[in-house]
Amino acid sequence: MSTGAPTSQKIALEFKSTSLTVPVLLLASNDISLIDQQLKEKVVQAPEFFKNSPLLIDLQKLNAQNLPIDFTEIVTIVRQHGFMPIGVRGGNEHQNGDALAMNLPQHSLHGSNVPLVNKAPAKTLPTPVAEEQKQANQSIENKLVTQPIRSGQRVYAKGDLIVTATVSAGAEIMAEGNIHIYGSLRGRALAGVLGNVNSRIFCSDLQAELISIAGIYQLSDDLSKYPAHKPVQISLDNQTLIIKDI
Repeated sequence: MSTGAPTSQKIALEFKSTSLTVPVLLLASNDISLIDQQLKEKVVQAPEFFKNSPLLIDLQKLNAQNLPIDFTEIVTIVRQHGFMPIGVRGGNEHQNGDALAMNLPQHSLHGSNVPLVNKAPAKTLPTPVAEEQKQANQSIENKLVTQPIRSGQRVYAKGDLIVTATVSAGAEIMAEGNIHIYGSLRGRALAGVLGNVNSRIFCSDLQAELISIAGIYQLSDDLSKYPAHKPVQISLDNQTLIIKDI
């Protein structure tokens, strides 16, 4: 009996390596009440930015100082504030075991993520050699967006990101290099997301919810003193965002 020709099967999935930006909660104290209080303050500053945000919990500073902490309690607290923890970094054997018991994986200390900081030093920066190689390749990885970026949309560029339209409130644009916005910026713009402190943001009309370079950010309340409808450039100097007229 003939079995006939083999049936071709459509490929339903594939695995790819990619670079994703995930905020990192780098704990420097094991005071649970203080952590709870300061997380609450951060969320109040930018509720839409942090709402349902993935979060990597970094314990390396605590463990370097031999400061014990209950990882399961930390996970409970960050979830109460609307974050979605995705794993642990820099944990000891016991903490990593607690994480696995909660179906949270252990991440490498060498991962590239965005530290959750405000006007403080970024903690995870590429090596100078890697940075030079990345900058050399940016010319072929730049992205141009000519359509408005609407609320809820996210756009990521491995090089520079150029937007010739409006970035709406609730939208988020991210780039490993510079960001150029020739319309109004009403959403969030994060440049140098892998730690490039030389990245800049150029904007024709700054009305942003949040701006960030290499993990150092300012919120809309900080930006209210700058007049709208004026071209500005934003750079990073000594771990502080500098906003100047163009």
